[in-house]
Amino acid sequence: MDAAAHESHDAHGHDHHHDPRLAHHFEDHQHQFDTGKLGIWLFLGQELLFFGGLFCAYSIYRGLHPEVFEEGAKFLNTNLGAVNTVVLLFSSLTAAWSVRAAQLNNKKGLILAIVLTIGCAFGFLGIKYVEYSHKLHEGVFWGQSFHPTREILEEAHVTPGVVPMPAEDGSVDPKAEKIAMLKPNLHTFFSIYFLMTGLHGIHVVIGMIVLTWVMLRAMKGHFYEDYYTPVELGGLYWHLVDLVWIYLFPLLYLIH
Repeated sequence: MDAAAHESHDAHGHDHHHDPRLAHHFEDHQHQFDTGKLGIWLFLGQELLFFGGLFCAYSIYRGLHPEVFEEGAKFLNTNLGAVNTVVLLFSSLTAAWSVRAAQLNNKKGLILAIVLTIGCAFGFLGIKYVEYSHKLHEGVFWGQSFHPTREILEEAHVTPGVVPMPAEDGSVDPKAEKIAMLKPNLHTFFSIYFLMTGLHGIHVVIGMIVLTWVMLRAMKGHFYEDYYTPVELGGLYWHLVDLVWIYLFPLLYLIH
């Protein structure tokens, strides 16, 4: 009876030597890996649709008001945008390196690669913070909060002959006059800029959280050559973050 029970136990694959990293509803590690990879690709497809809608909105507004986007791009710091692009491209390399290190059962290399990737993410957000702070200091906000400082107004291109409504006493504020002479709907560009880069920044933060979780598991020795699914899936998500920025950089910073 014990032999029959043992055979039945083995037939269902529930022995005492079952790998805790392998879920019971998968046949083997490869089956689990393929299923997880299919799931992350479906999720990334949904993310592409999400950003695709934003890119469609961008295309429509830029097609209707090309001069607004050309003028708005002049307020952006192309050098900082380029540095951020290099930082994310390097982080994509280290993310790929982490997967390879896991495949080679190189624990130290895996941890180092993830640490470098997270470090690049911090660098990206730090540069973005500098950009945002500069914009807010200049009064370059989104929507109706767009009130640039006098220094910015002096550098901006204007449309002569456009003046705001005078006050009750008939006077016209020189700053208000300069703002009125800016390209119409210029605030729309910055609404799109903050929306797209802000949502991308949120995805960067999510990626950092995922990579930190993967790193903590790597430090506990959870990954080896036959099991590195979380490393692979986290790396794929990070590549999407990089890919979105590669499109955002030229569309926002290199218009002129």
